[in-house]
Amino acid sequence: MYRNFSIVPKIIFGRGSFNQLDDVLAEQRVGPESYIAFVIDDVFVGKPLEKRLPTRGKDLVLPVNVADEPKTSYIDKLVAQIKAYAPALPAGIVGIGGGAAMDIAKAVSLLLTNPGSSADYQGWDLIKNPAVYHAAVPTLAGTGAEISRTCILTGPDKKLGINSDYTLYNQILFDPELLVGVPKDQWFYTGMDCYIHDIESLNGKFINAFSMAYGEKSRELCRQVFLGDYEDAADRLMMASYFGGMSIAYSQVGACHALSYGLSYVLGIHHGIGCCIAFDYLEDIYPEGVAEFRKMMERHQISLPRGLTKNLDQAQLDKMVKTALNLNPLWENCLGPDWKSIMTPEKTLALYKKM
Repeated sequence: MYRNFSIVPKIIFGRGSFNQLDDVLAEQRVGPESYIAFVIDDVFVGKPLEKRLPTRGKDLVLPVNVADEPKTSYIDKLVAQIKAYAPALPAGIVGIGGGAAMDIAKAVSLLLTNPGSSADYQGWDLIKNPAVYHAAVPTLAGTGAEISRTCILTGPDKKLGINSDYTLYNQILFDPELLVGVPKDQWFYTGMDCYIHDIESLNGKFINAFSMAYGEKSRELCRQVFLGDYEDAADRLMMASYFGGMSIAYSQVGACHALSYGLSYVLGIHHGIGCCIAFDYLEDIYPEGVAEFRKMMERHQISLPRGLTKNLDQAQLDKMVKTALNLNPLWENCLGPDWKSIMTPEKTLALYKKM
């Protein structure tokens, strides 16, 4: 049976479009007690962007810290904070920041209407109740978190997303001007998350015309951004992120993302750089993609950290391997249904030891 998946129903794109956020949220403010919770990366606290938030009345500005990958315990704490703030649920959640901040906002919107801990919902289609209205304002481009039906969380037992149609945002506001001033390394690592989405989707066993159409366009835009010279590079990267996210919506990612989950779960490495570290050792699986990725690194003078796993004990390495190999759909997309005979625990461990 073919998947019948949802997509984000409303999108605004354009430079300066952040100024329309107030008008967008006006539709959700249905009464005098209605309030919006702005979940914003705390890097913007005291900065011009925070001062531009269209707050009204009882609105809550909730700075979130993304120094670490989002944890289920952190989501539960934020949900409790919002519920203690007012007797009623917010009329909407607005996630402002990069992939981690947007994933936090998605998770919070879900847990406001679903009982228990966010750790209870790590998996596929475990969410039963629709989320609170939630809108995304990306300030980085590449993760595809704005279009994805998952929010990736690190729980007490695993790193795994909350995958659900209810996770999807109700609204995205793309303003390329918000990418100004992003540090080069962060810009590159986040953008490469998108490029790797494309490579894994286009080379996967689940590829189809739908995914190919989006993935090929996203890859083309990534090439323009990271190997070309365009004044509107930020605009192109935002669209690459969107198309890359759409490409994997009807296919899947692959080996690189599976391995990056292990790096993140054990070492706390952020997703974008974790993908770059893992991808650089996958020339046997993605030869053309890795070669082009290295050209992009050279052009932008990016040096990846090395020797990350050399001081890990066997228990940590085993946990890393287990985390990666638990992601069955990713490996099946990459290597086919008999992937377990190809990507053995021993081979996975050898890859990690190279990192």
